[in-house]
Amino acid sequence: MTKFSDLNLAPKVLKAVEETGYETPTPIQAGAIPPALEGRDVLGIAQTGTGKTAGFVLPMITMLARGRARARMPRSLVLCPTRELAAQVAENFDTYAKHVKLTKALLIGGVSFKEQDKLIDKGVDVLIATPGRLLDHFERGKLLLTGVQIMVVDEADRMLDMGFIPDIERIFSLTPFTRQTLFFSATMAPEIERITNTFLSNPARIEVARQATTGENIEQCVVMFKASRRDREASEKRKLLRALIDGEGDKCTNAIVFCNRKVDVDIVAKSLKKYGYDAAPIHGDLDQSQRTRTLDGFREGSLRFLIASDVAARGLDVPAVTHIFNFDVPGHAEDYVHRIGRTGRAGRDGKAMMICIPRDERNLGDIERLVEKEIPRMENPLQSGGAPETSEQVEEKPKTTSRRRSSKSTEAKPDYKPEAKQDNKPEAKPENRPEVTQDNKPEAQASTKPRNDRIRRGSDRGQDRGGKKVVGLGDHMPGFIAMSFEDRRGT
Repeated sequence: MTKFSDLNLAPKVLKAVEETGYETPTPIQAGAIPPALEGRDVLGIAQTGTGKTAGFVLPMITMLARGRARARMPRSLVLCPTRELAAQVAENFDTYAKHVKLTKALLIGGVSFKEQDKLIDKGVDVLIATPGRLLDHFERGKLLLTGVQIMVVDEADRMLDMGFIPDIERIFSLTPFTRQTLFFSATMAPEIERITNTFLSNPARIEVARQATTGENIEQCVVMFKASRRDREASEKRKLLRALIDGEGDKCTNAIVFCNRKVDVDIVAKSLKKYGYDAAPIHGDLDQSQRTRTLDGFREGSLRFLIASDVAARGLDVPAVTHIFNFDVPGHAEDYVHRIGRTGRAGRDGKAMMICIPRDERNLGDIERLVEKEIPRMENPLQSGGAPETSEQVEEKPKTTSRRRSSKSTEAKPDYKPEAKQDNKPEAKPENRPEVTQDNKPEAQASTKPRNDRIRRGSDRGQDRGGKKVVGLGDHMPGFIAMSFEDRRGT
């Protein structure tokens, strides 16, 4: 079995590794470190959580130990897609380079330029940055990349797939052609791999697992969910999430809940806190200091539930995460691999649960084709379709409905009465209106009959009542109509 001592690492680096408690390298580390130390380009593909970061940090420290940094000209560059991943890489350098005199600078957004400028002016051996902030420093004239000897792109597929391609191409053009380039990622789609061929020269390809595979130590399941009504889908989906969390009981010591949209991250976090769950959101729109505090609390165990966007899907290394809840099915199948890779790290067991609504079934199919296996279906604990309305649903209903109803009622006339009640009241006799009545009944009595009663008796029109026939307009012709034209002229 290969040991770290067999990888030709510097003695001071080996000492730092031993102090962390690691003795045996992971497959990606054992495969990537030797060619990296030889100066070759490396393309490393492995499941998330298998130690890819150490796979390039350890050889970089060994090679950079022989040399000295110059002001504003870093000797190595590590590009990361998110601030959290960049911060984690910086922590790895601090851990493994504590016995080596190397300097580093972390260039990420949300932090003052002034402090970062001071570090660059002194000269750094290792520069860890996100593409946007790196180019900001370059355009301000605070940074030169002509001294870069080693360049690493971490989560390479994500960097090239998130719209960073123009920035990556520009950054590569600013570095020497003779640089050494290392690409590491958990997934490498064929179309992305073609792009990497322009950046790497005859790379050593280390693929320790089939692309986009998930760890066997992660139990996966999906709940097929359909809301009772479309306008209740969001609230019933959050109720289902709470039921899934409660169903895990004490086994769920901490968890990350992933949402596709930032606005949903805030809503889900607020909803969980309302129902007594210890939860906090993290996404790209939050202040960096707040994101750092939230992550630190989650790592330390003071925060139980982290509600996150895909900003935490990569680079977040918390070894003890027991559960992953995908509140939404990710739009990109590769993101599913990275999301559930936040659990089951360092050989531990983990569980990943996902909620799938009808319109997300196509994305679910893409995920199953990518991982080449069917994700087991789980019974809905709420028995969806007849779930009673919760207090949360009532509160979230638009308040304008009750206002509209009340406004209609106030617009009604105060003396308005239903027609059914009017029918039971006597109808007053109109003035100067002739009315055909029976000869043997008083006129007043006939006029006070209820209107509906007279309508019912109207079906007897033309029949003999009390020996006398009622004469209507159709039964009696006035005499002047029967007169001839000549007779009418004579009159």
